Amino acid sequence: HKRCFVCLSCSMMMRSVGTASLVSFAAGQQAGTLGPNYLMPMGLGECTSSGCTDQQKSLALDSNWRWNHKVGQPDNCYTGSAWDTTVCPDGETCAKNCAVGGVDQQTWEGTYGVKQSGNGVKLDFVTQGPYSKNVGSRSYLMDSTSQYKLFKMLNKEIAFDVDVSNMPCGLNSAIYFSEMDQTGDASATNKAGAAYGTGYCDGQCARDIKWVKGKANVEGWAPNPDDPYDNSGTGEMGACCAEMDLWEANKVATAFTPHPAKSIEGLHICHGDKECGGQDSDRYIAPTDRDGCDINAYRLGETSFYGPGSEFQVDTTKPFTVVTRFHAAGGELTEIEQLYVQDGKEIHHPSYSLGDGHNDESDDFCNAQKTAFGDRNSFAEKGGMKAMGAALDRGMVLVVSLWDDIAVSMNWLDSYMEDCDPSVPGCKRGPCDPADGKPETLREAHPDSSYVMTNLKWGDIGTTTGGSPGPVPSPSPSPSPSPSPSGCPGGSLSACIDMCPSSVFAACVQSCSERCTGVMV
Repeated sequence: HKRCFVCLSCSMMMRSVGTASLVSFAAGQQAGTLGPNYLMPMGLGECTSSGCTDQQKSLALDSNWRWNHKVGQPDNCYTGSAWDTTVCPDGETCAKNCAVGGVDQQTWEGTYGVKQSGNGVKLDFVTQGPYSKNVGSRSYLMDSTSQYKLFKMLNKEIAFDVDVSNMPCGLNSAIYFSEMDQTGDASATNKAGAAYGTGYCDGQCARDIKWVKGKANVEGWAPNPDDPYDNSGTGEMGACCAEMDLWEANKVATAFTPHPAKSIEGLHICHGDKECGGQDSDRYIAPTDRDGCDINAYRLGETSFYGPGSEFQVDTTKPFTVVTRFHAAGGELTEIEQLYVQDGKEIHHPSYSLGDGHNDESDDFCNAQKTAFGDRNSFAEKGGMKAMGAALDRGMVLVVSLWDDIAVSMNWLDSYMEDCDPSVPGCKRGPCDPADGKPETLREAHPDSSYVMTNLKWGDIGTTTGGSPGPVPSPSPSPSPSPSPSGCPGGSLSACIDMCPSSVFAACVQSCSERCTGVMV
């Protein structure tokens, strides 16, 4: 809900020549030439009613996990939590003097803990590299060797399999869309571009970015006193853009959350708390909806919907598929639906009484939820579903990450914030203790945590899993497909739906769902 995406990687990677910079939210400027730059293979299925076509794509590691060094020299531009002011007296000069380094395959795996897993990736929490420890990672899906893949999602769905059985309280397996530039803001002052993971922005107007549009965030840079590794800080500039959180979760709590931005398109630079907002100041000044409008089953009172064990509807001790659908009418986003597929069964969110009976995101749901929780409706103020849909229609970049939370210990996801009463509706977001997510203890207690993401697919609604094509109204009496010997027309749910005539499609789908219960798709 009040997402504080502050630091993904707050460790130092020691090299024989010094310390690499791994603070999150960076956009590098010049491409380093001291080593190769490897893009991690990643499969992507593109789906229509005729089936899915597998494509080989790749991931680019975020530029701030990389070594920032002087151009052509093995000397740091940033060490610990401070800039080298001799080469970085100001942002423009720093951009001329410094480069972001390439990352080879061995470094992806051995230093940053990102490894191929089937047609996807496995992300590790704490990785003991050859020189020091790394924490978390963030990567972006590439469409080519120089551009990010842009997803235009109106009346589309995206699906992926996750295994979060090794993700305890305080961690976040965050997979989301960000309205980044397709080139990574490549320009005359940013010669690195997407292949080097540049151009990040998000709905929090992050200011711990070291480079914004090819300019170093030197002005006003201050170390973060709460960082246990003393490797991060914040500058005057922040990078704002619309964000759609498809999946933020560990094994005990999950949420999906749109963060619209009505007045901006793409990356917008803000300056200081007066424009970016802040966690301890007026966060609503930002041009983005920093709070978002979340669906978190636990927070909405359904505490047995998601968790580890067979007593939960979604059992996080086993892998499952996450499907997110973006329903639109007349070119405008109207609903965001999320469902899960586990052991061949579709699992939909229940109707939430605190959301006026809705089980998916809509303006009506958000109005009801904000009222029930006593929250300011920044979602509506920043354009609601219409503004979120506009960003999804322009195209957004897919982000795959794992992080812990220096600012508020991930309490907004799986516990409760210190300024609320746990007995009040909407305060508790999960079963964790507020202290469980403190990075200084979490990294020592659960360094071997990890998650796996595979089988990434996207396409027309209803095509990525073979399941039903979204929410349908209660049917009126109408024809349904002729029965087959199994009682399920066509022998499977997807085959049954394919037989439905367009004139009675919704009612026919409902009939298929009832008659094909328990039949594998």
